[in-house]
Amino acid sequence: MRPAELDLARYRVRLDSETDFAGWRDAARRLALNEVRPEDVDWHVAPGSEQAQLPEVPAGAQLVVPRDFLGHAETAFCHSDPGRFAFLYRMLWRLRDEAKLLEIASDSDTRRLEAMEKAVRRDSHKMHAFVRFRKIGDGADERYVAWFEPDHFIVERNADFFVRRFTGMRWTILTPYASADWDGERLAIGPGAAKGDAPDQDDTEALWRTYFENIFNPARLKVKAMQKEMPKKYWRNLPEASLIPDMIAGADKAAKDMIAKMPTTPAPHHAKVQARHWPKQPVEAPEDDASTIPELREAAKGCRRCPLWRDATQTVFGEGPDNAKVIFVGEQPGDQEDLAGKPFVGPAGKVFDAILDDAGVDRQKVYVTNAVKHFKFEPRGKRRIHSKPNSGEIQACRWWIDQEFELIKPNLAVALGATAAMSLLGKAIPVTKMRGQVIEREDGLRVFITIHPSFILRIREPADKEAERERFLQDMKLVKRLMAA
Repeated sequence: MRPAELDLARYRVRLDSETDFAGWRDAARRLALNEVRPEDVDWHVAPGSEQAQLPEVPAGAQLVVPRDFLGHAETAFCHSDPGRFAFLYRMLWRLRDEAKLLEIASDSDTRRLEAMEKAVRRDSHKMHAFVRFRKIGDGADERYVAWFEPDHFIVERNADFFVRRFTGMRWTILTPYASADWDGERLAIGPGAAKGDAPDQDDTEALWRTYFENIFNPARLKVKAMQKEMPKKYWRNLPEASLIPDMIAGADKAAKDMIAKMPTTPAPHHAKVQARHWPKQPVEAPEDDASTIPELREAAKGCRRCPLWRDATQTVFGEGPDNAKVIFVGEQPGDQEDLAGKPFVGPAGKVFDAILDDAGVDRQKVYVTNAVKHFKFEPRGKRRIHSKPNSGEIQACRWWIDQEFELIKPNLAVALGATAAMSLLGKAIPVTKMRGQVIEREDGLRVFITIHPSFILRIREPADKEAERERFLQDMKLVKRLMAA
């Protein structure tokens, strides 16, 4: 970049393109080291125009900012916000004196930077998922062309992804902002195009629609979630989109037909495990004789309070010291807990253990249990798919929960999710709305409301997953303080 001239006490900095991060970085460094304040700089994109002179870097001067800022800035630079150049320079200016700025989640600039990065990453994800190539030409002239409409300037950022995935074919991706062209050996970034420059169909689309129609699972359809992940703005460029309205309309009937064809018994492996645990004839549990947690656990092995015992491998009872100050209550055992006979040993349990450790809560000193003691599931071939307990099953298991609390006498209960909250409070409550609150029951027991750790596992976006993990960690740190109260 050539140096810039001073105009009416303001510096006008020209960037070659919307994605000229190298030019912005050089100009920002020169300006910051010459103590040019953010309000004294005008940033604009003017390809091919003459650059004004920028001040030279003072001899021996160094600009020190957190190492990870450039990574954040380079991502946010692809955002379509026209004020991003000035905003990022303001962040750079502040970071000289506020080294921990990026760690302050409440700061408005930090939040804006995170939101811009998230938007760019999400737009990149959409581009990876919804670019559809159509074939033009044959033989030596064969090429694949796609049309895509991103919200941000992400073509250059994502071109290498398509080179790696489609190295062996010649392709072009056209967007309103820029185009990417791969001839099998060289990647070129060019100017934007119009939708009419791309083909609107090819000979393979009938085959693709047949494939899409056959992999569609009506039983797992969630229209709102689908439209959030695949907004309607992308439908017009997807060959399978013409099938979606009719598939949604017929999903209910298709799901019922599919469920009717499913196996009604567990897979052979689970049946063998069950045979080792359950006697041939039901044995009534000596519930009223239990006066200790080990006795109660033994009594629960023969529980027949609801029908869930018939398909589950075994009762999964609570675990932990009988003098624990806090009891964590989950929903029900999962597939791995059902086979192991212990609570919180599956994927969600591993997340739970790790976050407890980060929060300084000793897992060996707390009691963990579930609102429902048997695994409720739907068989899908060789798999057992988790099914949420209903209110009747939750009520049936209340006897065991009440006995656990009566024997342990904790000063705090933590409801992990809606099912646990219903079991402890006797009514449905909005967990997301009441999360982090402490509700005191009539008997004096304090109940802390939060999510179940399995919720974290279901989040797809890495940044969202990490944010939710951090929020759950803060919940557990608050639990630790409440334990001492």
